[in-house]
Amino acid sequence: MIQATLFSLIEQQGSGSQPDTDRAVTWLREQAGLYAQKPTNAVFYRVFTAMPRFTGKAPVVVSEEKKKELDELRPGFQIVDWTLDRLARVWWLLQYPTDDRAAYVRSISELFRSAEMNELVALYSALPVLAFPEDWRFQATEGIRNNIADVQKAIMLHNPYPAEQLDEAAWNQLVMKAFFTDNDVTQITGLHTRHNPRLVAILRDYAAERRAAGRTVSEQLLALIGD
Repeated sequence: MIQATLFSLIEQQGSGSQPDTDRAVTWLREQAGLYAQKPTNAVFYRVFTAMPRFTGKAPVVVSEEKKKELDELRPGFQIVDWTLDRLARVWWLLQYPTDDRAAYVRSISELFRSAEMNELVALYSALPVLAFPEDWRFQATEGIRNNIADVQKAIMLHNPYPAEQLDEAAWNQLVMKAFFTDNDVTQITGLHTRHNPRLVAILRDYAAERRAAGRTVSEQLLALIGD
């Protein structure tokens, strides 16, 4: 299960040599045990919100072995430039029971509605591993519209969910938003598999506007439109 792999990755941070990491692992185990005994939304939300105070925000190091393991469990799922609190939050989201679909979607949606920036980053990073993927399409389009850079990157880059679930209009909007915000479009998962004539037309218009304004057109954009 991917949640077991994520937890083992949390345990690997510092390889046991950093007391802070050891304390974080102990705390996470304790919270998971408490939640199993009392699986209420109040407990679930409290732990999700409190995460950075107990895990810290150290950069996550992912070995090639773990990258391969994650991709085998969830093709396309990548952990790139994550912090420990982000990783722990994604792992924690997988603790929510999935036996009641309506309750699951309602409760996770509430987190999206009330989340602050770092919480949103974790939530959008978790889209590829959340249950009932088709139920998060609207939420994904909201992530594309978000104007916070870190949130934009969480949904746009290294994330297989948009290419798998978004319709053509929403997908094209994501690619265009990536160009508008100067994100590295080569890091968009599925960029070439979801290429489509309508997107080419939109990109050509965008390139023409930039040229008319005396602005440069990126090599990445030219490659996508074939110029």
